[in-house]
Formats: sequence, C-alpha cells, structure tokens
Amino acid sequence: MSTEVIKKRFTVDEYYRMAEAGILRPEDRLELIDGEIIQMSPIGLRHMGRVNRANTLLIRAFGEKAVVSPQNPVQLSDWTEPQPDIVVFKPRSDFYESKKPTPSDVFLVMEISDTSLGYDLKIKLPYFAAALIPEVWIQDINGDILHVFRDPEGNRYVTSTQLKAGDFVSPLAFPEIRFSINDIFGV
Repeated sequence: MSTEVIKKRFTVDEYYRMAEAGILRPEDRLELIDGEIIQMSPIGLRHMGRVNRANTLLIRAFGEKAVVSPQNPVQLSDWTEPQPDIVVFKPRSDFYESKKPTPSDVFLVMEISDTSLGYDLKIKLPYFAAALIPEVWIQDINGDILHVFRDPEGNRYVTSTQLKAGDFVSPLAFPEIRFSINDIFGV
C-alpha cells in the first residue's frame, strides 16, 4: 500500500491569522514562500552591519524620493511574502501604514547573503522576477560580490551583473544616483 503525502500550503492571510493567534511569534524569523513557512537564518554581526550600512547609504542617497524599508515584508502573491533585508518603495505620505505595499510599489529589493546565498539566488530570486520586481541586488558578503538583477521576464531576470570592489552601480529608478561598491561593502 502506498501513501501519498500532501503538503498544506498557507496563504498570506492564513499566515497572519496564525501570528495573531500566537502560533507564530514576533521573535520567530519567518517568511512565507509559495505557501510554505520558512525559518530564516539568525542574523550575524556581519550581516547586521551590512544591512545597517546599506540602509544608511540608501536613505542618504534617496532622501524623500523613496521609502527605504529594512527587514519588512513585501507580499508578492497570495502565497508568497518574503522579508527582504531592504526594500526601496515608491514614496507614500503614510509610509505604507494604511495599506500594505505591493510589487508595483517596489523600486529595488536588496538581500544581504552570508549563509543564505544559494537560497536567495535559487529560491527567492525567481519569485521576485515573477512578481515583476524591476531590480534585485544580492550582496554576497563572503565573496564581496554584488549581484545585480534587472529586466524580469517570467520567473527569471534577463540581465545580471556581478560587481566587486572598485565598481559602481546606479539603481534603475534613480540613474543619477551612483553608489560605490566599496561604500556598500565598507571596504
């Protein structure tokens, strides 16, 4: 006799109801990917420092042109709500207090990867592309490489570039703003 195993997938609404009921706790580092609740790695000091550095650089550079949102969720579909390290949203006077941001509100997603590089590249990146997030930057803090992905098509990005110390990058939404990779990585 064979037994078929069936997974129970959760919607974003069910995920939030579990949190409201206390099943999921605020201190749990979780995200919802394709209906599955994924436990994220603990944040190490290097990771925290890179998030803080990038957050500061982006806020200074964009000023009121954007809302820089560190470690907050963005709902990509009814089944997927990752919690990127930084999301740069279009500006809104309420700073997204009255309504959750949607993929169309996103200028840029940035992930800081130390132990999660494979997961960010193979699992999360296709969901960002499928949601038409225009640009994703993934910092490989072990290799000191900034992976830049642009031009989403289907569940992939048509354009990808790898940048290292000495290089520069400008976000698609703000081509007049130029960041040094040295400044992003703190080298």
